[in-house]
Amino acid sequence: MGAAMASIAFTQNYRDHSNDTGYQFEFFCDKCHNGYRSSFKASALGVGSKIAKGLGSLFGGSKLWQAGTAADHMKDGLRGGAWDKAFKEAIEEIRPKFHQCTRCGNWVCPEVCWNEARGLCEGCAPDLGEEAAHHQAHIASHQIAEKMRSADLVGDVDVTTPMVGQCMHCKARLQPGTKFCAECGKPVTPGGPQAKKAFCTGCGGPLAPGAKFCGGCGQPQG
Repeated sequence: MGAAMASIAFTQNYRDHSNDTGYQFEFFCDKCHNGYRSSFKASALGVGSKIAKGLGSLFGGSKLWQAGTAADHMKDGLRGGAWDKAFKEAIEEIRPKFHQCTRCGNWVCPEVCWNEARGLCEGCAPDLGEEAAHHQAHIASHQIAEKMRSADLVGDVDVTTPMVGQCMHCKARLQPGTKFCAECGKPVTPGGPQAKKAFCTGCGGPLAPGAKFCGGCGQPQG
């Protein structure tokens, strides 16, 4: 595979770290996005740029502007043929650290994302051992949830009894199904064992605890 073909394959997933002193590139796995940086290659133009700026600072005046302009022109050279050459060299350096999948064309790291037994990336040919462990864990998680949902975890709670979150007497917090307050000992539910049933003095219908009027006939309760 030539450098030109390699450069096309890598350009979809790389980062340019070049600056005015030299060239460096970072290439990434198309699957997990881990990567490698190429060796830093110093640029003669970049060094010359710094020298030009230094001379401009030394002499001052119009020479400073001239030196600065020269430095900018020299930096422009970083984006031309020298950059292309450095990029191709970086590709040749890093390319052996990746495998290209012949099915999808992605470049992947061999340590994590390559299925050696299949000769393809794990996106095209998943590792069966990893897949089995993955699905087994997920299925077990779902089965545990289903088993928990089918189990009666509150069998001692009468769900037909009206529930309250705090004691109506001392305002202490209550656990579900509590019949007596753990703080004051008084019955905490309207239908508690010590609650006395009240009836309307007019129609004789049952009254809600503490009711001042009958819910059936509207008769005031004394």
